[in-house]
Amino acid sequence: MSTGPDTGRVAADVLTFGETMLAAQLPGPLAIGAEARTTIAGAESNVAIGLARLGHRAAWAGLVGDDEPGRLILRTLRGEGVETSHAGVRPEAPTGGMLRERRVADLVRVHYWRRHSAASLLAPADLAPALDAGARILHLTGITCALGPGPLEAVQEAAAHAHADGWTVVLDVNHRQRLWAAEDAGKALLPLLEHVTVLIASDDELPVVTGAFAEQPQGEEAAVDALLAAGVREVVVKRGGAGAAFRDRDGSRYTVPALRVPVRDTVGAGDAFCAGYLSGLLDGLPPDGRLDRANTLGAFAVASDGDWEGLPRRDELGLLAAAPGTTIR
Repeated sequence: MSTGPDTGRVAADVLTFGETMLAAQLPGPLAIGAEARTTIAGAESNVAIGLARLGHRAAWAGLVGDDEPGRLILRTLRGEGVETSHAGVRPEAPTGGMLRERRVADLVRVHYWRRHSAASLLAPADLAPALDAGARILHLTGITCALGPGPLEAVQEAAAHAHADGWTVVLDVNHRQRLWAAEDAGKALLPLLEHVTVLIASDDELPVVTGAFAEQPQGEEAAVDALLAAGVREVVVKRGGAGAAFRDRDGSRYTVPALRVPVRDTVGAGDAFCAGYLSGLLDGLPPDGRLDRANTLGAFAVASDGDWEGLPRRDELGLLAAAPGTTIR
């Protein structure tokens, strides 16, 4: 593991960055005045928390406003063991926000307040100290690319830097229709592929990232072929309740079923999956072992309330093997 040139500190296992927001979670519709629980939420910080709980050194280098939500975010991340020494505070812009309301049954609506937020001001210079400190893995998401030209440029330069320095570069497509159109996302993500080691996408996100190809491949198999031909070393496909699949340029293929658990909250499951997969990479697990751990963390997420609150510590990874209704004494 490398060390930073100036501090001499051990580099992070995983560096990630993006927008973390103040989150209000409602058990019913906002229109009837449902009471809210306040917390924080952000795809990249969800992954960082998941990794830190498993004992890995995760660093988050996003931007927040000089406000109470920003202070809550940094305090929460530090409390969860995430390294925030390279995170930035911007007094000229507020911390972003989101509201998640359970509208009916298990249907959830998410509303964002992200325009002109502190995170939207992110530029390559903001990441320079974190990149100089080093890491084994750089974790990126398509969400950060959607926040504006500055964040997109920051992602592009970070990916190029990490790839040139021999890091593993992981891209979670994580498409958000409320942030940008699939066509725009595909055009923005396409230049990243030459730097990406591992691409993670749900089965319905594959057309987003391959849509900018000259000839768009049809079907999952053809889409994965195209991504591997574009330079990606490994493609991991999330299939929700149907499990997950892995392919790489060497021709290896694995499919692992999902764990069966009671579903309480599906938001954050994809981030938990990514944290599990990255943890497996760091621990040197084979591809099917990585998928198993990814599915395990995804199952913890969907069986718990909140984006990250229910994620396991390392000694809890086996809890879901217990019989339903088990009490551990």
